Amino acid sequence: MKYSYKTNNTCSKEIRFDLNGDIVTNVEFLGGGCPGNLQAVPKLVEGMTVQEIEKRLGGIMCGMKNTSCANELVKAVKKAYDESLQKV
Repeated sequence: MKYSYKTNNTCSKEIRFDLNGDIVTNVEFLGGGCPGNLQAVPKLVEGMTVQEIEKRLGGIMCGMKNTSCANELVKAVKKAYDESLQKV
């Protein structure tokens, strides 16, 4: 299923991705950000589980911000996964 998440306190404004069970694919960052990171992160997490993404990227900060694009991805996939479990 396709999901969209509005980010908070990052240059990127939105994250889109697919979630099949707990597997994340097709991650896209939209609306700005560091081009290299926004290309690298989706390639690195392609096919990972929500739990793997959370373990590897959770808590990463960008400069003086209390989050990062990677950390926002963790929030996005966790929220989508939790919501998908409630629909069952």
